[in-house]
Amino acid sequence: MTYARAGVDVSQVRKSHEALAQRLESTFKTRKGKVGYPVFPIGHYAGLVDLNDGRVLSLHTDSVGTKVIVARLMRKYDTIGIDCVAMCANDLICTGAEPITFLDYLAIAKHDRHIVDEIAVGLVEGAKQAGMAIVGGETAIVPDLLSDEGGLDLVGMAAGICKEPELILGDEIRSGDALVGVASSGIHSNGLTLARKTLLGEYKLKENVPELGRSIGEELLEPTRIYVKPVLEATRKLEVHGLAHITGGAFATLDRIIGQARLGADIDQLPPTPGIFRIIRKNGRVSDREMYRTFNMGIGFILICPQRAENAAIRLFVRHGHNAFVIGRVEKRRGIRVKGKAVG
Repeated sequence: MTYARAGVDVSQVRKSHEALAQRLESTFKTRKGKVGYPVFPIGHYAGLVDLNDGRVLSLHTDSVGTKVIVARLMRKYDTIGIDCVAMCANDLICTGAEPITFLDYLAIAKHDRHIVDEIAVGLVEGAKQAGMAIVGGETAIVPDLLSDEGGLDLVGMAAGICKEPELILGDEIRSGDALVGVASSGIHSNGLTLARKTLLGEYKLKENVPELGRSIGEELLEPTRIYVKPVLEATRKLEVHGLAHITGGAFATLDRIIGQARLGADIDQLPPTPGIFRIIRKNGRVSDREMYRTFNMGIGFILICPQRAENAAIRLFVRHGHNAFVIGRVEKRRGIRVKGKAVG
């Protein structure tokens, strides 16, 4: 089984993104010399625009994806709001920005007050963890768009602020820098299409799995971890050269920032793989390369820093309740490799 056979061809999606970015960047000139002029090409973890006062506005939008299908099948909606906030906030901080505000968009086939209330519980919890204010949103009842009565989609948009000299774009990354990986809480919010295809033919969603200590459904609904507070502290106290949220594209996304310095990375010291990923790999006979291009494999965030700062970075994350490890190094050879296999 591959992600493409499950329905998501990452290579084709990447080509579409590149073509779309070229077309969209033609709009940049409409703001030249004015507040709101883009200061970085499309392709980083967030869009960056000049506020013309020494600060940069960082913007990002994302969704929970097919994790909402698991929530619907489990009839449990009180955590996917955390995921929605996390997918936006964790990307914003990759630019060095502090997340400040959030908007949500909920599309649902049929209005259900209970579902909406449960989703709001998660949104509020996620916003508290990320230190953001939810200042508005939109709820759309779209029965013709979402034909299934239980169908829904949850999307977020977030904004952050950063002083221009404090932006972290990856251009200061050097060969030999340490890759400090921070543990995930599980599958987070990416690769759920492949996970469902490999798991739900073998297990019932509410069936307890000894290796996990709970059901498949409970494991897949574990909320995405929010890394805002420790990462912002790290950017203020340590020398940080790059930041990467390990989401869609998994470890291949490191090239977004390491590629800015025309370098590569060798990840060869990963901690033991969490049980959910071992089960997916076994049941779907998924190759190691495909796993590392699709899932976070237990590492939800990566901080790139000089070797002299790696121990301080680990101690900082541990102080915030996150396990962290040196998982590899930046190297001169281009490309991203995990355990010797090229993933990006």
